[in-house]
Formats: sequence, C-alpha cells, structure tokens
Amino acid sequence: MAGKRKRKNGAERRGIHPRNRYSDNPPDFGLLASLYPSFEPYVFYSRDGRPKIDWTDFNATRELTRVLLLHDHGLEWWIPDGQLCPTVPNRSNYIHWIEDLLASDTIPANRADGDVKKGFDIGTGANCIYPLLGASILGWQFVGSDITDVAIEWANRNVESNPHISGLIEIRRVGAGDKMCHVGELQNTLKFSRECSSDSSNAKDQNDGRSASSVIESHSGASKSYNGPPVLLGVVKDGENFDFCMCNPPFFETMHEAGLNPKTSCGGTSEEMVCSGGEHAFIARIIEDSVKLKDTFRWYTSMVGRKLNLNILVSELWKVGATVVKTTEFVQGRTSRWGLAWSFLPASRKIIPSHKIEENNLSFMLEGLQCQHSAFHVLQSVESYIRKSGASCKLDAVTFKVDITASKDQIDAILKTETTDNRSEAASYHPELNISSSSNDFPIQPDALRFRVLVFQLNPGTLLVRGTSLERESGTAGLFSLIFQHLEEVLTNKFCRGRVLANAPSCKLGR
Repeated sequence: MAGKRKRKNGAERRGIHPRNRYSDNPPDFGLLASLYPSFEPYVFYSRDGRPKIDWTDFNATRELTRVLLLHDHGLEWWIPDGQLCPTVPNRSNYIHWIEDLLASDTIPANRADGDVKKGFDIGTGANCIYPLLGASILGWQFVGSDITDVAIEWANRNVESNPHISGLIEIRRVGAGDKMCHVGELQNTLKFSRECSSDSSNAKDQNDGRSASSVIESHSGASKSYNGPPVLLGVVKDGENFDFCMCNPPFFETMHEAGLNPKTSCGGTSEEMVCSGGEHAFIARIIEDSVKLKDTFRWYTSMVGRKLNLNILVSELWKVGATVVKTTEFVQGRTSRWGLAWSFLPASRKIIPSHKIEENNLSFMLEGLQCQHSAFHVLQSVESYIRKSGASCKLDAVTFKVDITASKDQIDAILKTETTDNRSEAASYHPELNISSSSNDFPIQPDALRFRVLVFQLNPGTLLVRGTSLERESGTAGLFSLIFQHLEEVLTNKFCRGRVLANAPSCKLGR
C-alpha cells in the first residue's frame, strides 16, 4: 500500500484527509498479523517482502476492518457474511471532512446543545461504521437508520458491544409502513421564477410551477426515480434538528453492475448496493427531502461514486435553491469517491467566486435542445464566440474540447460583450465586481488565462458543458468563473429556446 501511494502521490494524498490517522501511516499488515492471530492467516508476503492481503477474499477484508477498528479505535465490531464491509481509512476521510464543514463559519451552527454535534446516518447498515467512528473519534451523537432486520440487529449489536459510546448512538428502524410523501406531494415544494423570452410575449417573471423532483428529473434526463422506503422525510421526527446527515448510497442499478470489479470483495446485499436509478436517483431523493426539511439540518451530505453524477447533482442543487454547495474527493488505493455537501441556511459570509481557490472546475446543463443541435454544434459555438475577442482557440473534435488562451485585453473583450438581454454577464451575476471600469479592478492581472471547455452528450436534448481552468494561480479563478458564467448565458440564449438563466448562476465548482 505504501509503495503505491508513493507512485501515485499527487492524486492519492489529495484524497487522504490530513487528520486521518492513516494519512502518513497506512495499516501495517505484518504488525497486525503479529498482534492478532485471527488476522494472520489472511496475510501473505510478496517477492519483495511486503505483507499483503487478498482483496477479493471477503473474509480477509472483513477481518482487516475488525482489527483496524479494534487496534486503532478501541471498537468491538463484526458483521455476518454477505453484509457490506466498509474500509476504515476511506470512511474516516468522510468523518473528518464533515468535521471541517462543521468547523467552517460558512454556515453558522443552528443548535444550542453545547459542543456535542448530532448527525444522521442514512442507511447505516449492519456495519454502523459512521456512527461508531464519529462517536469514538469525535464524541458525536448519531441516529442511524435502516430497513432490514439484519441491518437493525447487527447495528444494535455493534453499538451495544461498545458501552463507552453506546449512549451516543440510536438505531432507528424505517418500517415498511412508514410512507414518505410521493412525488405528487412535492409538487408545491418549490417553484421557480423564469423570464419569458419569447418575442411575442411581455418580459415578465412567471412561475413555472415545477417541483424540486421535476427539476431533478428533467435536469438529469433520468427516467428512473427512487421509489423505495423513506430516506429522511418520515424518518426524522418532528422537532428534531441535526448538524448534518451523511450517506453511503446504493451506487448501482443492478447487482450485476455492482459485481463488475473483480479486484475487490466488500460484500453487500441488494438493499445496500442497488436501487432503481442507482446513486443519482437515491441522492436526488435526499435532495428532494432536503428541500422540504430545509434548516432541520445544518449540512446535508452524501458520498458519490461517479464524477459525472457529482457534476449533475451540483448543478441540480443550485437549481433548487441551495445557499452553499461543496465537494471533495476521497481516495483510497485506486478507488476514488466524492463527497457532496449542501445547505439551505443563510451563509454567514458572502462567497465571491474570485475568492474561491478551488473553483477551477465549473459546469452547467443545456436542456431542451432541438434535435439538429449536437454537442459538436455547441462546441463550434464556443470556439466562434471566444474567437471574436481575438483569443486563441484549439478545437479537438475527437475529444469534444476547446482549449482557450486569452490575454487580459481579450478577457476584457469577452466580459464586456453584451448578451441578448443587453446586460453584461459580470453585472448580471456579480454587481459588486465592476468589470466595465478600469483593469485595476481585477485582483490579479495574468499575462494570459488558459482554460478548457468540454461538451458531453447526456441524453437527447441535454448536454453537460464543463470548464476547467488550466492555471494554478488562485487569483485567476474569479476571472475564469466570470467568463464561464458569461458563456453559459450565451449558449443558453442561443440553443435553449424559451429558457433564460435565473438570477443565480448554475455553474458551480465540480472539483
């Protein structure tokens, strides 16, 4: 494990949280084998003498998790055959990331329970890993929910086996009779105001009457939605408030898909691994519930298994009115997962994109495109529009990307170009940044800004446009963000007939 980390140092160290005890000290299989006889049969040695285990052996991975929890966290733990076996370092990353969110002053604390934080683990499973780690490492209180007899029984066993923290954890059964409100009950949850852009109509704000669920479905183009047991609505009790919720969602649509990786064996039942629509549908349901529950939680969070889903979900969250959206990457070995967090509480401080170093990856959706408009047409429009400023563009039709290099004067020209509603993008989105004034308004004046625009076909009539800054300097993030937001309005006005951007930008970081 240590050798691989050195060879892939850049990517992996970004994914391991610095407070994770395994960040600089990965598990020593040889030491653990010498201390725990039950683990010793699963350890073998490579030709260069390094201790290893067979990751395709469920018994080996389960025993590793057991001894890590005991050795490093003082926790007694076990799960029956076939249940999902968590990896301790990766799950610790998630816990520490939530710790960072709670320590941030972006969203102020909304409870008066002293320093004790309270979390809700959606689908805690038989392993109950997040409540056990959160309670043992940080002293947090938890409610863990699940639906199966096995999960409830073994989660309770794992809690009761650790009396020093058992008082901090409640396992809550989601009964089959607990009905969550269906999509129809959410129809009036959230309505959106949009400007009517037809030449024959008056330019007035109109309510389109769409619910959070319909926005999510149309935005993703997904025909499948989650239709399983309750997630948050119907499980969270009246009057309860939490600092956060967390979730390791079912990533797959079928068990066949879940078993496609032949290099690992972590177990997992169909209830843990699979749901209709996969992870996107499940997290979309959490988003729908969060729109209804709003400030019941300070932070809503979930793990995400696919980067494409992360980008789509981020865009959906801005559409339903989240005040803050944050993402991160978790890396363990050769596996990457992403963390997604959002809140509906008022931010305690204004966030300006130019001050956000991490906002180097942005994305937005183009929906309702006519059949004659393909991803390549949009790509050509990006190139044509940017070239008008004199900036350098290199279009690659094979990978559907445009690489752009723009000087400071060319950046000014792009940002001053008026869109179809006769407003500059900078003024529309960021009135506090007076782009039309002197060049000294920008915090940093680079000789050139380099960025890349890619276009992905998601389904007929829906495209994902993604932008990536190729600059390392943090001060250029604001300029890149403004240009990309400007480009969003241009492409939306050109290709999405009858659609005009809302006042808040939908393109946000997709790191």
